Formats: sequence, structure tokens, C-alpha cells
Amino acid sequence: MKYVFFTHSLISDWSHGNAHFLRGLMRALRRRGHETLSCERWRNWSTEQLFADHGAGPIVEFARRFPDLELAVYGEWDRIIDEVDALTRGADVVIVHEFNDPELVGAVGQIRRRRSDFILLFHDTHHRAVSAPHEIARLNLEHYDGILAYGESLAEVYRSAFGRRAVHVLHEAADTTVFKPIEAEKQDDMVWIGNWGDEERTREIHDYFIDVARSAPHLRFAAHGVRYPEAGRRAMADAGIDFRGWIANYRVPDAYARARMTVHIPRGPYVDRLPGIPTIRPFEALACGIPLLMTPWEDREGLFRVGRDLLIVRSSAEMRAQIERLARDAEARAALAACGLETIRARHTCDHRAEQLDSIVAEFAVAA
Repeated sequence: MKYVFFTHSLISDWSHGNAHFLRGLMRALRRRGHETLSCERWRNWSTEQLFADHGAGPIVEFARRFPDLELAVYGEWDRIIDEVDALTRGADVVIVHEFNDPELVGAVGQIRRRRSDFILLFHDTHHRAVSAPHEIARLNLEHYDGILAYGESLAEVYRSAFGRRAVHVLHEAADTTVFKPIEAEKQDDMVWIGNWGDEERTREIHDYFIDVARSAPHLRFAAHGVRYPEAGRRAMADAGIDFRGWIANYRVPDAYARARMTVHIPRGPYVDRLPGIPTIRPFEALACGIPLLMTPWEDREGLFRVGRDLLIVRSSAEMRAQIERLARDAEARAALAACGLETIRARHTCDHRAEQLDSIVAEFAVAA
């Protein structure tokens, strides 16, 4: 089959975590014998920000590292219907990601209304359905065959608040062609890979990371990410944290390899309004075989073996105690890392999700 994806960007992962999973999913689909094409607007926000900060180098490096991913670009809105019509010719399945302009979302729907030669799915990996429901409501999804939601709590929102019946859960997962254990000398005790978070986890960043680092000056803390306010960068510096800025996602396994452990700090909506969605980072960290600590979060769907694959801490004092314990106990680190890696390889790779997506598509094909 031919899968055509409309993404915000596959090229850039600057403040755009959706690119991580989509790259891996397309690669996994190709391993299953499918053809894939990713379409993005030629001057999208994430790629523009990446170029402004780092020039063309990361874009060239993306092409070198992912030569198997076929991409196409589209241009101005006055030609969007014709461009979408051309890009979807020959497609069996078209998947439109949530982080796209309403004009694009509507245009693909209009082409689906004209033609019945492909299955059209809307793929949501964000919390806007609850944090900004008007943004989802204004999207024209009338002609979409179904919804792919990256967690059961989000799927239920589409069913109850937006009246969609054909909703399937498709969690994100680790691209294990990229995320895998690497041997390296340890330089950091704790590394955090994550963006500031649009004030959705500011208190948690201070309580569970910055303040803990300040209280443990004998340990080495580091952080990578973008969109950190000046006050946040200053607080990290004052706490002795080595803030290293943006890191290309395909280089994250190297950063994990040089650290004894990592932390995931879920954004607020995934703690209260969309509980049970881990987002992409825990899958990738566990795939690299690094011990993972998480701030308060409820694993409602049983994705992990909490306490064996990862540790959830409920206070800053508990966070510091666990970091201190793991920093000096290599056997405990190894056991935690091995369990997490085992669960990823058994349940949460992009190959697992590609197989699941094929099954979902088969259901729509039978119903057509």
C-alpha cells in the first residue's frame, strides 16, 4: 500500500516532538513493504526556527541520516486544493497530523469528498482537544474516515466531545533504529531532554529538577531543549545545571549514553486532563537503556511496569533520594534499565505501531 502523510515537518524536530515518532513509523511501514510519502509546507514554523538558530547544517544532516524517507513540499494556499489532489494520487491511506494549518486539514478533506480512492485519517498527538477545543472544532473533519489518538483519554474526548465514532488509539513509540543502548563513558549523573513547556510544567521543572540539582552540588546535572525563558536559564545556571540548548533528536541516544539516569517531566494536561498519555520521551529513553525517573503521572493504560521499568516520584525529596541512590548503585541502575528496555522491545517499537496501523486500516477497508 501507499501511505501519504501530511506533517508539520519531518525534517525539523526543533520544538516539534511529533517528528520523532512519524519518522520511525514511516520507516517501519517501509520495512513492512509499504510505500510512504511525507508532505510538509515548504516554509513551516519548526524548520524556519531551526534554520534561524543553526543554519542549514541540521537540515543537511537529516537528509544524510534518513535517506529512506521520501518527502514532498507544497506551497501557497491559493493552490492548495490542486497540490493536495496531486500529492494524494495513488495513495491508499492518507494521514493528516494535528499540527497542520486548518487550510491544509480542510483541503485534504475536500479532496476526500471528491474522491473515494483512499482512506483518510486524522492523527492527534497533542492536548489541544482539551486545552484549546475551539482549535479542533474549527477544523473541517467532516470527510475524514477516522481519528488516530495517542491515548485512550484523548480518544474518549473525540468520542464524547466531538461525536466521532471511528476513533482508534495509536500510542507513540520508539524508533529503535535510532534509539538503542550505546556504550560511553559517563559524564553526567542526570540529564533531562525536554523543552520548557509553554508554562505547562514550570513549577515541576523547578521542584523536581532545578531545586534538586541545587541541593546536590556533588552531582552533575545537564539539560537539553529549546524555548527556555531567560529566567529559566538563569535559574539552571544558579543551580549548577549545564544547559546545552537544542539537540537533534537522532543525537539524543549519545546524550543518554553519557548519563547515569534521566528524568521525564510530563506537561500539566497529561497529568490532569488527559491522564495516561506518556508522550514520546519515555519510550525513547527506555529504548536507550537508561534508568528513567518520572514526576507524578498515572499509567492508566498499563503501558509500563511502574517500579520495574521506570520510577515515579511524588515529591522533590523523593526525587533527590532516588537520584542519590541510583548515582551510587550501578546494579540498581542496570536492573531498572534492563527492565525498561525489555518492555520497549516487547511492546513499544515503531514496528509494533506500524503493524497496529495496518490492522486499523484493514478495518476501515472492510467497512468501506
